Amino acid sequence: MPIVTSSDRLVQVKVIAGESLGAKAVIETHTPIIYLHVTIQPGGSITQPIPTGFNTFAYIIDGEGTFGREEQIGTDSQMVLFESNLNEVLISNSATSEKPLNFLLIGGKPLGEKVTRYGPFVMNTESEIHQAIADYRTGKFGNINV
Repeated sequence: MPIVTSSDRLVQVKVIAGESLGAKAVIETHTPIIYLHVTIQPGGSITQPIPTGFNTFAYIIDGEGTFGREEQIGTDSQMVLFESNLNEVLISNSATSEKPLNFLLIGGKPLGEKVTRYGPFVMNTESEIHQAIADYRTGKFGNINV
C-alpha cells in the first residue's frame, strides 16, 4: 500500500483505494472509490481532489480538525459528510493542536439502488436477504482455512 508524505512533511496518506498526493493505490476497484487513511500533524492541511459525482465523508479516528471551506469542526469518533457537488475537500489540523488528526476519507459514486439490511447482510431486497442467510447457513459462502 502506498504511503505518501506532503512536501512540508505535515501530512501522511495511506492510499488504500484511489489517489492522493500523486500516489495511486495498487488495487483496482470495480466501482471507482477513494479510501484514504490520513494523518495530519499540527499546523498541516490537505486539499484532496474528489472525482465528479462522488459522495464523500471523513471518519475521525483521533484528534480534532476543521473540514471543508466552512471549517466545520470534527473530533474523535465523529463523521463529517461533505456536499456531493465538491471537486475537492480541505482538511486542516490547527497549529495549536497538541496531537495529530487521524481520519479515514472515503468516497464513491452513489449506486442509486435500494438498500436492505439485516445483521451483517446488505442486499437490495428482502428476498435477497433471505437468500443470503440461507446461503450462509448451507455453507455456500465458502470457507476460510487458517
